[in-house]
Parts: sequence; structure tokens; C-alpha cells
Amino acid sequence: MAKKLLTILPKKSGRNNAGKVTVRHQGGRHKRFLREIDFKRDKHDIPAKVASIEFDPNRGAKIALLFYADGEKRYILAPRDLKIGDEVLAGEKVEIKPGNALPLREIPIGTVVHNLELRPGKGGQIVRGAGTGAILMGKEEKYALVKLPSGEQRKIDLNCYATLGQIGNEEWKNRVIGKAGRKRHLGIRPTVRGVAQHPDSHPHGGGEGRSGIGMPSPKTPWGKPALGKKTRKRKKYSDKLIIKRRK
Repeated sequence: MAKKLLTILPKKSGRNNAGKVTVRHQGGRHKRFLREIDFKRDKHDIPAKVASIEFDPNRGAKIALLFYADGEKRYILAPRDLKIGDEVLAGEKVEIKPGNALPLREIPIGTVVHNLELRPGKGGQIVRGAGTGAILMGKEEKYALVKLPSGEQRKIDLNCYATLGQIGNEEWKNRVIGKAGRKRHLGIRPTVRGVAQHPDSHPHGGGEGRSGIGMPSPKTPWGKPALGKKTRKRKKYSDKLIIKRRK
């Protein structure tokens, strides 16, 4: 564990700068360290050795501690099949193997990648969850066609960097929480069903005996439609590069 890469993760408990709860069901978790992860992979052509594969309480994926040849230490997301003692490299002309990072234009079609940039030099923004991987499906002019884990197909600039391989710890989703106390250690407070609440507190509440969620559609506690309504904000630059939406 590299101490310089650790900071105490401040508790927010779902509150904003005024102390008001803006995100429900959060609070009271165990103290945590925040590990600084290198999503940019901008140390080009400097070899690094994997010193350890570690647990990170802030994500489902495991993380790998790298010791670079120039003495620097950094954490990266640990891809499947990456082992202690392996050597990884980032740059234009590097070997095609898990853990190495290179631009999409240098990656063969059909390769599984993760930690993809959406704009060159910004750092990986998508495909960062445990067990996930995107498939490079093709290249045309200045864009690569990539199929994301959600099923979405989109164009990404060929100069954007990606890390080779699928992220490890894919069995993370099969974990059993086991008890209510573990949820509280994770900072997750209880969630009460709308139909179990008072009608003043939730649109689904009230009624004699058991009642359904009612018509015409399920609602949020604030009366907005809860199913089927699109909530994604339009992103002018990003939207025009989507070839096929998820689902």
C-alpha cells in the first residue's frame, strides 16, 4: 500500500454544502481511504512492475499497484489475468497484452478493452466497473467503433487511449451481503417501499389494507414518473457519436 496515494475519503452522508439531504439512503459508513487511481495512463514508454493486487473499498474492481522504473508508484484498475511480477507499459507501440495502454488506432479489431477515454488526454471515463470490457468492432476515418458492456455502440476518436483486457473480479456481482449491518458499514441506510408509507409521504402510500402502486404509472416520492421516462441529459458532442443505443 503506497501511503502517498491514499487520502481519507470525507463523509458526505448524502448532504450538500447547506447540510440538507439531497441523496437519500446514505450515511454512517466505516472510515475509508481513497486510493488515487491512474485513469490517464500518461507515463508513456516507462515500464512498470505489478507489486501487488489490492482490494479497494470504493469500487468492485481490484486495483494493481505499479512500481515504475523511474521510482514512481501508481494504482491502476487490475485487468483479469494480471499477476504480481508482470510488466505493463503505456505508449504508441507496445505489446498487445492485458494491462498495457495504447491509442485505439494501434489496437487490433476484436480486442477487449477497458478504461476508455472519450476525449484524447482526458483519462478513462467509461468501462471501469468490475468484470466489464468493451469490444473494438472496427475503424473508419478518424473514429473507432466500440461496443460497450451496455450494448451501446458508439464512435470514439482513434487517438483516445484504452487499456487492454477485461477488468477482473467479475464474480463481484454474486457477493452476498449477509446482514443489515454490512449495508450500514457500506454507508447504505434503509429504503422504505412507497406503498408502506403514509399518503402524505409518498404517492403510492395510503389505502385500506394492501394496495398496489396505482395507475397510470409508478411515481417517485416527488410525484415524477419512475419508469420509462428518459432522464439522460442531452450531450451535444457525445450524442452524435452514438450509433446504436443500449437496449
